[in-house]
Amino acid sequence: MTQLSEADVTRAFHGQPHKRIEVGTSSVAYWQFGSGPDVVLVHGWPLHSATFRRIIPRLAQNFTLHAFDLAGTGKTISDEGTSSHLLAHAELVKKVINSLDVKRYAVLAHDSGAAIARFAIAGDRRLAGLVMGNTEIPGHRPPGIAYAVGASKLPGFQTLAMMAMKSKWLRMSRYGFGTCFTDPSYAEGEFSKFFIEPFARPSVANGQLQLVKDFDIPLIDKLEVCHRDIAAPTLCIWGPGDPFFPIAKARRMLDQFAGGATLVEVPRAKLFAHEDHPDAFAKYAKKFLVDCFEKKTKVAAISSQS
Repeated sequence: MTQLSEADVTRAFHGQPHKRIEVGTSSVAYWQFGSGPDVVLVHGWPLHSATFRRIIPRLAQNFTLHAFDLAGTGKTISDEGTSSHLLAHAELVKKVINSLDVKRYAVLAHDSGAAIARFAIAGDRRLAGLVMGNTEIPGHRPPGIAYAVGASKLPGFQTLAMMAMKSKWLRMSRYGFGTCFTDPSYAEGEFSKFFIEPFARPSVANGQLQLVKDFDIPLIDKLEVCHRDIAAPTLCIWGPGDPFFPIAKARRMLDQFAGGATLVEVPRAKLFAHEDHPDAFAKYAKKFLVDCFEKKTKVAAISSQS
């Protein structure tokens, strides 16, 4: 198989989806890369599936990677009034996975996408493994989240948010992407073309901000129940410089997972380690996922011989 490059994947995400999957009131934009065992990618906020453009080439020789845009994001087309509640997103993820008709799969997700994914996959015995980047932690209230949720319901919030995204100083500050990347200027490159510049369009801003308006803070604590029903192993890949989801609290979460969980950290990384530290993130993810699928294969082989 020809080696995919970052440029190849970037062009694919700039272009049209490989296909669309009809789920309720959304026509979900979907891309597929690579070959091998199936890995479903679930993006976080305020992003879409192109956020995986840097790790996809590093994983595509070992896995079939399924990427798609959640409702209200990227190139997914949703009817007006489509819910952006976490559980509505989880239902969409569940239906997309079922449409793929996979017998065994793993999930790689980050940020709010990993919260959505956990609600979607809890109890699914087809799951081989779960990889999570910095994400919501039961019992933890990230600073500023309650404020953002409250502010999102005020008149003019969307206009103010759109104006803020136009300010380079705000984008690079702790109120913008200064908490996301080791070097905040990372946000001014290809990342900007995918996620910042489109925010100037009201339809894009509205779709992304709907998740904030619909964000159910108390629901996050119920992730602990999901963890008890995730029988597959879990790997947390953490940026220790992330002020939203502290690594110490993430470590205390590990004992909740029925299938066992481990945590590795990417030095100097912050919230979006998969973006600006793709080599380290993909290295950890690849080894873990290979082990997950090989373990299942060996168990199946032993069972068939007995």
